[in-house]
Amino acid sequence: MLTKFETKSNRVKGLAFHPHRPWLLASLHNGSIQWWDFRMGTLLERFDEHEGPVRSVAFHQLQPLFASGGDDHKVKLWNHKLRRCLFTLHGHLDYVRTVTFHHESPWIMSSSDDQTIRIWNWQSRQCVAIMTGHSHYVMCANFHPVEDLVVSASLDQTLRIWDLSGLRKKHTKPSTGGMGGGMESQYGMHSSMSTSSLGGQASGDIFTQGNDVIVKYVLEGHYRGVNWASFHPTQPFIVSGSDDRQIKIWRYSDSRAYELESLRGHQNNISCVLFHPNKERDIVISNAEDKSIRVWDVGSVINKSFRGGGSTRSDVSVFRREHDRFWVLAAHPDSNLFAAGHDSGLVVFKLERERPAQAIYENKVFYIKRTREGAHLFFVDTSRPYQVQMGSNGLPKTQATEGTFAATLDTATGSTPPPARSISYNASEDALLVSWISDTPKIELYRLQGGQGSDRKPPVQKVKGISAVFVARNRYALLGRDASFIEIRDVRSDDSGACLKVVNLPFPGQEMFYAGTGHVLVASSTAVLLVDAQQGIVLGELAVSGVKYCVWSPDMSMVALLSKHTVTIATRKLEQMCFIHETIRIKSGAWDGRILVYSTLNHLKYALPQGDTGIIKTIPSTMYIA
Repeated sequence: MLTKFETKSNRVKGLAFHPHRPWLLASLHNGSIQWWDFRMGTLLERFDEHEGPVRSVAFHQLQPLFASGGDDHKVKLWNHKLRRCLFTLHGHLDYVRTVTFHHESPWIMSSSDDQTIRIWNWQSRQCVAIMTGHSHYVMCANFHPVEDLVVSASLDQTLRIWDLSGLRKKHTKPSTGGMGGGMESQYGMHSSMSTSSLGGQASGDIFTQGNDVIVKYVLEGHYRGVNWASFHPTQPFIVSGSDDRQIKIWRYSDSRAYELESLRGHQNNISCVLFHPNKERDIVISNAEDKSIRVWDVGSVINKSFRGGGSTRSDVSVFRREHDRFWVLAAHPDSNLFAAGHDSGLVVFKLERERPAQAIYENKVFYIKRTREGAHLFFVDTSRPYQVQMGSNGLPKTQATEGTFAATLDTATGSTPPPARSISYNASEDALLVSWISDTPKIELYRLQGGQGSDRKPPVQKVKGISAVFVARNRYALLGRDASFIEIRDVRSDDSGACLKVVNLPFPGQEMFYAGTGHVLVASSTAVLLVDAQQGIVLGELAVSGVKYCVWSPDMSMVALLSKHTVTIATRKLEQMCFIHETIRIKSGAWDGRILVYSTLNHLKYALPQGDTGIIKTIPSTMYIA
């Protein structure tokens, strides 16, 4: 887990990511709502109108709105542009557990300890449906991302799937500029849909005894109260978490719904559980009162339901806090970002790094892309002319086309390969060194020549180590597992890889980078060493801490050492030329002649060897340059 942002506060009970901006809402047990810019780490606003704990918050997908629900039995609608509450929806008779917006209709759905689920029209400020049937607190209710379905979870030990198609047909029609228009103009909002007048209609047919909302399925299987349930983003699956400490995966269709699998591992009540929003990743994320977040690979469970056969699943990783119980999870709809709320604040994290592992040789950029089928090597020929369309923000639009496929790497780790930490390419041998991120760091050597491009390439050498780079035509340097020595190995040897020489280091290294033929840079927590790997001697040392990336100028006369908040430019002999400190995290860099271009979280900047720096452009999202 890569922590990107963390706060200290009262217990966090609700979280919501903004779909387009780097914003996060957190609702607290002390009655406050915090609005954070998690990329910059700044608190934008605090809202304090609820009386008692606020258990849920939700951003609208398009409008400058968010909703909240709390122990004061109220659902509130806020305008974050105006920074105030617009109105309060009254009707619940007990704590409001969750609130959420519908993806198309102007609806807010709320679940409550009064054993009901209510759907409100936020344009008309009316309740359009009260869904009854649960016999205990309704802990959670979520809309399906596309279909007219709702899933709810209750302490009555059941889940219910509700069909909203009747309600949608009854209460929506094309926009006529009626009632919704006045509110939109008043608060500076826009909409493509308005609702029919509900005044007398809603009161006579508001409960679910009519045909507006029907219970499609009641799912039984948990033997204690169910705290959370959510839909898969694209497939007909539901995941639920309960006080029985089990996670269950359910499948539903037009004719039936049934349990697929139970996942066990948590040691206390499960608070929240979600599918990964990326449809390519069959991953479930859960947190619980046992002070842990667990990540489950359920690809085999889902594949079994489609194709039959046996199923296995794995608890991919577990992240623990020492003192804090977890209460809620939120997933960003488009990014590899998650947030978890606990007893003393919140944490925003990624499951894995997004920076692509890449290697540059002449005009080719090699990179690895992971899919369910494995790890695939691609390359982009930068000498070919590319037509790049510029977006309205002045930045190039994302390329829709892939690079040229080179090979599939047989990692022998199952259907979901681990992410690659770094790669090194040897053109003479047409070989690739890959450092995989895993619990036990490992390096694999692949030979790419021979066979068809679609063939799977098994590793010809597998060794344990932190990092590896080619240093000669048929030699590579390996930073060993205990990081206190470098091994020089033969590319052409058998699976074990013949160790030709061992170079002892004066202190343990954390990273290793290519520094020209026969040379490597080794970075520790406090310094960087220039090592002649062939002669086994240290040629230079520079006191700079936390170096994560090394960028050489085209003629190899200068090197930029990138840390979390600093850039150090030095000569080839590690003589410092300038030192630059940034308050915002540095992400990547590349040389354009004698000018270093580097990116931070929010700027594209330049630096000259004598120390002059400047801003080239403000960027709306993280950019990696090479």
